[in-house]
Amino acid sequence: MKCLIIISHPRSDSLNVSLADAAATALRAAGHDLTIRNLYEQGFEPALAASEQLGIRDGIAPASTSLEAAELQAAELLVLVFPTWWFGMPAILKGWFDRVWAPGVAYDLAKDSGALRARLHGLKRAIAITTLGSPWWVDRLVLRQPVRWTLKRAILGVCAPRAKLDFLSFYKCDSLTPTQYEAMKQRVTAAMRRI
Repeated sequence: MKCLIIISHPRSDSLNVSLADAAATALRAAGHDLTIRNLYEQGFEPALAASEQLGIRDGIAPASTSLEAAELQAAELLVLVFPTWWFGMPAILKGWFDRVWAPGVAYDLAKDSGALRARLHGLKRAIAITTLGSPWWVDRLVLRQPVRWTLKRAILGVCAPRAKLDFLSFYKCDSLTPTQYEAMKQRVTAAMRRI
């Protein structure tokens, strides 16, 4: 499969980057074709410019994200690796969705202001790997997993309705033991091997 891995953490020594490395290693070992983008390392600009917003409103994708758009359109598997901050995705990842998942790339606008029409029919799976400082029960029971809901319903559900979403949440990551850290990497590796 053609796999696109998007990493969204500002530190190269982070748990997120380590989990992304584990995912990439397992996918490579299985013979998949990988494209890896670390949004912070590449200096991805998350802010949507006024001119880009006007273009998107008129159904035109930003020209400045044409490489990222081509990578997204070619992907059969999307792996997102990011921390959950304030029960949302980091601004840089949200900006990637805002700027890359644009009309003509991820969806088409309806002429009558009706429902958007999906374009990412080749995207078969998406796997979100996210770390949180909070315990599981706050995310699941109190807040009802807002990031998962957004990815599943508002983003993939609209733009790639055939894509199956797997969600790997790792909780209380601010105080991991070495054993817990290794168990997380093994869980990621196992998830990639099941593809």
